[in-house]
Amino acid sequence: MSRSHVNGELRISDVGKKVTLIGWVAKRRNLGSLVFIDLRDRTGITQIVFDETLTEQVRSVRSEYILEVSGTVIERESKNANMPTGDIEVKAEQVKIINSANQTPFIIADDTDALEDTRLKYRYLDLRRPVLQQKLFTRAKIVKAMHEYLDDNGFIEVETPVLGKSTPEGARDYLVPSRVHPGCFYALPQSPQQFKQLLMVAGFERYYQVARCFRDEDLRADRQLDFTQLDIEMSFMSQDEIITMTEGLLKKVMKDVKGIDVQTPFRRFKYADAINRYGSDKPDTRFALELVECRDIFVNSQFKAFEEGLKEDGTIKALVIDGADGYSRKDTDKLTDLAKKNGAKGLVVCKYIGGVLEGSPVKFFSEDEISALKERLQLKDNQLVLMVSGNWIKASTALGALRSYFGKTLKLYDPSTFDFLWIVDFPLLEYSEEDGRYYSVHHPFTRPHDEDLDLLESDPLKVRSYAYDIVLNGYELGGGSLRIYDCDMQEKMFEILSLSKEEIANRFGFFIDALKYGTPPHGGLALGLDRVAMILTGSESLRDVIAFPKNASAKDPMSDAPTTVDQKQLDELHIRIVE
Repeated sequence: MSRSHVNGELRISDVGKKVTLIGWVAKRRNLGSLVFIDLRDRTGITQIVFDETLTEQVRSVRSEYILEVSGTVIERESKNANMPTGDIEVKAEQVKIINSANQTPFIIADDTDALEDTRLKYRYLDLRRPVLQQKLFTRAKIVKAMHEYLDDNGFIEVETPVLGKSTPEGARDYLVPSRVHPGCFYALPQSPQQFKQLLMVAGFERYYQVARCFRDEDLRADRQLDFTQLDIEMSFMSQDEIITMTEGLLKKVMKDVKGIDVQTPFRRFKYADAINRYGSDKPDTRFALELVECRDIFVNSQFKAFEEGLKEDGTIKALVIDGADGYSRKDTDKLTDLAKKNGAKGLVVCKYIGGVLEGSPVKFFSEDEISALKERLQLKDNQLVLMVSGNWIKASTALGALRSYFGKTLKLYDPSTFDFLWIVDFPLLEYSEEDGRYYSVHHPFTRPHDEDLDLLESDPLKVRSYAYDIVLNGYELGGGSLRIYDCDMQEKMFEILSLSKEEIANRFGFFIDALKYGTPPHGGLALGLDRVAMILTGSESLRDVIAFPKNASAKDPMSDAPTTVDQKQLDELHIRIVE
């Protein structure tokens, strides 16, 4: 079995050549004395024509049989401009059936109406679809470009442990029981965070790794339990230098993979400005729709929803949408539900029609408030006004969710464009009323702004961090920060996060000890490889760019993982299942 060419290779210049091709039967057409078969491999399709001397040999052949065909390349009478090989076909002279195939549960083609769980159950067949193969080829090109850039810039690739210590902070760990240490558990890494910082302590200065990571969290279209990130760490570099290095990496990826020259430097938004203007810390700025601050207009409002929302230094945000007459009560109720789902207590809806502001809330507005609102929003005829009041972050993000909804449904942006930007100056901490404690916005190793250090004691929520996220088209591609490199500061941070000295020693003792031995200033970031591939391939879900993903129920329909195990395995691990 030896092929002379692959199936996407032959062109009109190859006419007259003797060739041998191998591949799967993608399509069969029987015209009586002639049989046409489209032969597919990962490179493409070549049409094979069998005359009456060979039709009997391929009479039993169906889709997904594997054939070896030898013959002569000839020019097609009816060319197919939609196929790279559409100018030629191969006139078969010999054929061998390499393997047969059962009837597949769905058609192996780019377009399929098969349910996702059916596709995932037969993922090995789903992956034969050319569209999915191309997505994985693109993913491989992304990884290749990343390797080349980092290797050329003095980085060393180092693998870090998959079995480590559980240091839960954020998502839940996946735990692995130890057979030789009864009652003890390893944890699968949520990221290589501590290990890559230890490599900086060790003096490697520039590290990277295409790292497998694991987080036990609820799934959605752009999230998986086990995922891959490009992990990077650098010593003796400022935030600006790390950002510039990352921009160079993404510039090469875009050029090598998409053939696009992206302009650098990317725009930067402070976290507070991004929330104020777009209601998101990962804004899609391919369209100009922005939130408008209206607190001062309604500071003395008699409207109950605004009165309640302005308590405790709340805010009022507005969003203006064209085409008000196209929104029925049912439509605005749907918008209200979306706002509530994203943290708002309600949504105030008005319409500006014929120079008049209409809607049930308007009767509670004074003439001065209406006049000021019209001027602030620069209202034009037939516009819809949506307003949310309340806590600054909740009101802004709720309206930001509506902004994203309109951007997609109204097609306010060109889907073929790529808009990179940075979000910087994140707050260091957030406070949980439910738990009565502070949490890290990024992670507990993030360095606070030098000029804000005095606020750690007096007003921790005002402390900014040297953290930065890279955003593309409304998705967070990744993020990073400058790290704490002083052991006293790191211990102080753990204390602010309400960890006791015993918890600090048990969870992070080895890490704190390492910081005592001449730790260099360092920082880094991680890029979500799956998400980068999803966006660059125009996919709707991460599952399209992962070879064997989990479904939305956190299961693998193909292997049926996770499954129960037998009692002997549990006994060896000293584990008892409690009903």
